[in-house]
Amino acid sequence: MGQRQGGGGGRGTGSAWAALGGDPRLIERVAYRGPDGLLPARLPVGTLARGTVAVCALAAAELAAARRGGPVPAVRVDEGAVATAFVSERHLRIDGRPMSTFAPLSRFWRAADGWVRTHANYPHHRARLIRALGLPDGAGVPEVAAELAGRAAEEIEETVYAAGGLAVAARTPGEWARHPQGAAAAAGPLLTLGPLGAGGPPRALPPLAGHPVQPAAGLRVLDLTRVIAGPVATRTLALLGADVLRIDAPQLPESQDAHSDTGFGKRSTALDLGSAAGRATFEDLLAHADVVVTGYRPGALDRFGLAPEELAARRPGLVVARLSAWGDDGPWGERRGFDSLVQVATGIAVVEAGADGTPGALPAQALDHGTGYLLAAAVLRALTEQTRTGGSFLAALALARTAHWLMHDLADGAGEDGPMGGILDRAGRPSADAAAPGDPGYDPADHLRETGSPLGRLRHALPPVAFDGAPDTWATPPGRVATDAPVWR
Repeated sequence: MGQRQGGGGGRGTGSAWAALGGDPRLIERVAYRGPDGLLPARLPVGTLARGTVAVCALAAAELAAARRGGPVPAVRVDEGAVATAFVSERHLRIDGRPMSTFAPLSRFWRAADGWVRTHANYPHHRARLIRALGLPDGAGVPEVAAELAGRAAEEIEETVYAAGGLAVAARTPGEWARHPQGAAAAAGPLLTLGPLGAGGPPRALPPLAGHPVQPAAGLRVLDLTRVIAGPVATRTLALLGADVLRIDAPQLPESQDAHSDTGFGKRSTALDLGSAAGRATFEDLLAHADVVVTGYRPGALDRFGLAPEELAARRPGLVVARLSAWGDDGPWGERRGFDSLVQVATGIAVVEAGADGTPGALPAQALDHGTGYLLAAAVLRALTEQTRTGGSFLAALALARTAHWLMHDLADGAGEDGPMGGILDRAGRPSADAAAPGDPGYDPADHLRETGSPLGRLRHALPPVAFDGAPDTWATPPGRVATDAPVWR
């Protein structure tokens, strides 16, 4: 396939790089190759995927140049590698076994006046959903379906959230735009990245030498994230040489299968931040950390003294990267959320609906993966800026803002009740237009590798972040979740 330079495949790249505050001249360092249409959808998912990976690789190359001297290395974006990585969880095999994904109660349901989607992959979320609906603990799909069929979708949404569970009513893009949380997402930028608190001396990073080129080598990252977006970001930082230590609460164990997909290059430990011993251990780690990445809802970690301003006060020069589902502003700012729920709330599920009107989904959990690469890019850009200006930095991203970017900035045009004239009618329903099929010459196997691990033989997707001299895979495979000592290497 031909190679395309700079703007030849970079509509998403340009807007994302501008949001990151990058030098626009560096866009010309990016080249794209491979077929389009590998993530077929009505919305421009391929543009999102290509652009987020491109800016992540460009931010890594920029930091490499800051540490090595000389020009920024050329960046290569391979469409096949990007498409494969965006569904890495589907390609994962552990001794031939696919990973478990959505639990039976994580799905769409018919409500009395529309559709609702629930998320109940974690045991505590399942228990809260069942309790909110007044059902017995052993209730399954038939009982939940019967209960939800008699309730209004938005009433289900509020009742389940009030009980600490997760449910979202399916809305059209126009309905989301008129919702206060949709308005908050639309009012903000794709992401924010800037100084946090008082300045300080420029960050001094030792020069890089040898191959592969790992621009994050020598940096220490505390990873307080869960599910896909945050772990994808920290998996990428590990690829680029960072010492990444994931921290989970003992009472909220992570899925081993999920960690087997996103735990490459990392170590994983458990710390009870509510205990004196756990807090003391965390403070020892923080004292030598360069980056803290959090993926919990805004305010959830503040009671442990982990608000960005407090972290930076205790560790000047820190880069704090914060990810949430809905953003810091608006009535849903403190709500939990996942990619599948954000797709439903924002109207994506309506845009991607089937011919029978059943809500649909993007061909990948693209909000998660795309935001993950943006998050890693923001950390890398902050580190580069610190070599010039010093001080602490804060990056803030939200899945709902990535969704707005996909639907309104990357899509062509804007209709009255949706982002894409000719794709949505005036009521916000999808038209009969079909997505283009994927290229028949694309073979995911070209972008997969088998690796031995403590968990067994892993088949996994290769990283899509590539520039001249970049590593082609992670230094270590994932281990068992929460079994490593809480110490830096």
